[in-house]
Amino acid sequence: MSALITDSRFPDPDRAYRALIDAHRGLSDERSAALNSRLVLILANHIGDQAVLQEALTLAKQSMAQQEPGAD
Repeated sequence: MSALITDSRFPDPDRAYRALIDAHRGLSDERSAALNSRLVLILANHIGDQAVLQEALTLAKQSMAQQEPGAD
């Protein structure tokens, strides 16, 4: 079974971040959310491992809770 890798694997993480930001440039909030949804589904399919996907979902929700105490 695979495990979620949380260490940065990008040789240039800033470049990867810029690519994500640039993809959203000029989009409305609605279209930006739609892009995020599509990207998540594409990357979830690429992962192809339910356990790893669940780890990622759990980590994402936990990190949101840490930023916004009391938020669900």
